Amino acid sequence: MPRVVGQIDLCKQEAILDAALEVMGERGLSASLEAVARRAGVSKQTIYNQFGSKAELVRAMSERRVHEITAALLSPGAAENPAEALAGFARALLAVVYQTKGSNLFRAAILHAADMPDVARAMWEAGPKASRAQLAQYLARETSAGRLSCPDPQEAAEFFGGMVSGTYQTAMLLRIELALDEARIDRIAREAAARFLRAYAV
Repeated sequence: MPRVVGQIDLCKQEAILDAALEVMGERGLSASLEAVARRAGVSKQTIYNQFGSKAELVRAMSERRVHEITAALLSPGAAENPAEALAGFARALLAVVYQTKGSNLFRAAILHAADMPDVARAMWEAGPKASRAQLAQYLARETSAGRLSCPDPQEAAEFFGGMVSGTYQTAMLLRIELALDEARIDRIAREAAARFLRAYAV
């Protein structure tokens, strides 16, 4: 069965985002869009047609990561079970932090923040800032429902995100390998969620 135009465009977008993560992770944000296009098997014009600029391409990459991180907050039953929702958020956050490609890209953004401020800002706004904002919205809903007591949901979201990523992200940015296997990530995520819920219990 042939794919419709929308499906083809979506496949191209995913291929471009995957290629951009690889190429920019390897070469930094100064990597050319031509290199990304070659890796994705598309033309440079296709990238411009899909995203418009390198900054918007990076924004889309960050948005995709945030979607992965925050998926647990929107899953069925998340509202009634904050322990599982927060643990899911924490697991996804740690998994993203521990990904070599993602860490390489974040490291590159830090290195090029001064000379490519539009790209760095796009990554910040669509990445860490957006994920914390979505977590804050979830915490606000849980507070309104009487399941949590977060007087300042945004501040609480910052506390939780920092508690989870903490030195793990710093170590990855410094290229220090940590023994973060799936079991340890799960334990850290559940412990962080449990401690957070005790701190903000009704």
